[in-house]
Amino acid sequence: MTGTQARRDPVVVVTGASQGIGAAIAERFASGLPAARLALVARNGQRLEQVARECRRSGAQAEIFPADLTDPGRVEQMALEVQQRFGAVDVLINNAGRWRGGAVQDLPVSEFSLALQENLVSAFAVTRAFVPAMIERRQGDIFFTSSTSGLEGLANNAAYCAAKHGVTGLARALRAELSDRGIRVCCVYPGATDTPTWEGSDADVSRFMSAADVAQVFFDAYQLSRRSMVEDIILRPPKSA
Repeated sequence: MTGTQARRDPVVVVTGASQGIGAAIAERFASGLPAARLALVARNGQRLEQVARECRRSGAQAEIFPADLTDPGRVEQMALEVQQRFGAVDVLINNAGRWRGGAVQDLPVSEFSLALQENLVSAFAVTRAFVPAMIERRQGDIFFTSSTSGLEGLANNAAYCAAKHGVTGLARALRAELSDRGIRVCCVYPGATDTPTWEGSDADVSRFMSAADVAQVFFDAYQLSRRSMVEDIILRPPKSA
């Protein structure tokens, strides 16, 4: 990528792409780069296919790769399938994750461990599967979806805060490893966002950010010339919302 903009037909992997922020990211890349080749990853193949259809309407190629990212063997298989289908990956967006709440004294150790597996270990496994080819080519973009919970401590949120703080650390360590290898690493910290995560709660989602707005910052960061790298992006709803 020697021009002022990133390539117009990138291979983009989006994990957690079946709904919410992940689906919005996939659809934003599809609409902004109609020649993009999108690999959409999540557990739910039926919902993934719905997102893929929306992306194809914009002209992008979109294929689904259903996978449980807490299974390291399946992660390796998924990465192989993606690269066999599309070739080398240009953009990896580690968005998959799940909120698990509860007070420390009430949260089983198994639930805490599962939160780390779903939000942190899975992101490490996916990155580890794709980064060698980026290093070999000396180009690529890696994004992590952390959370404002990855920057602060919140009561009754120990598992999620710990996992997202881990994502923050992973992104920063990876950036230090790869900054001189042509690979940009960006970590995005969304605050409260209107996604299906809140279904069944009494939260007033009309006061939250839209998933489309969050997705826009991923796209904009990618579109910067290779002379610039966005390291961290923090997004919050305005207090007056």
